[in-house]
Amino acid sequence: MHRFQTLPSVLGLAIAGLIGGMSSVFAQQAIPLCQPPTSGEYLLLVVSPTADNQKQLRSALPPELKTITCKYLNETVTRIGGFKKIDDANRWARYVSNIVGLSAIITTRPTTADVQPQLQQQPPQQTVNYNPQALGEGYAVLVDYYNRPELVNSVQQAVGGNVGFVSYGQRPYLLAVYTTNQSEAYNTLQKLNNGGFVASIVDSRKVILLRSTVRL
Repeated sequence: MHRFQTLPSVLGLAIAGLIGGMSSVFAQQAIPLCQPPTSGEYLLLVVSPTADNQKQLRSALPPELKTITCKYLNETVTRIGGFKKIDDANRWARYVSNIVGLSAIITTRPTTADVQPQLQQQPPQQTVNYNPQALGEGYAVLVDYYNRPELVNSVQQAVGGNVGFVSYGQRPYLLAVYTTNQSEAYNTLQKLNNGGFVASIVDSRKVILLRSTVRL
């Protein structure tokens, strides 16, 4: 008799667990895409894939810094915006790395953007086959070229040297510079921003080099 009395309770717990698991899945899928920075803003995106990462990060930041969990290039990140100077974003990126131990991406938007995204993305013209390989430890400054291969020459002029072609987050980018020198990376980012390019600094270990030099 007791078995039949407890069976509904067992089924109820099983169903509740199933619904709870489904709710958890839906909650994970409901993470919104990150909003891009406003014109002239420097945006800090801290890679924080777990709830513990996000909680630890929020507890280490002052309340005046507004944080939002969102998706950026298939990564779950914590978005921290409102920086008007690259030095401020750089300082907080170092703080997050040293105190919380999480890597951060700095991205920006030119004040006078003259590029428009298109639906299809194609790599710059290549005359030889490439051999994909991962970059090592350091910083990679990437430029979103928005399906406009002619930007290669402009980026080369802006950085004063050759640019590469890479894949990051399953998307193609121009590689403006790859370096272990943090100051060099941030100076290059600022130079590109001043030149009207949409650029970002990322962990170079997550970048796949497709071509070391792009030639049109």
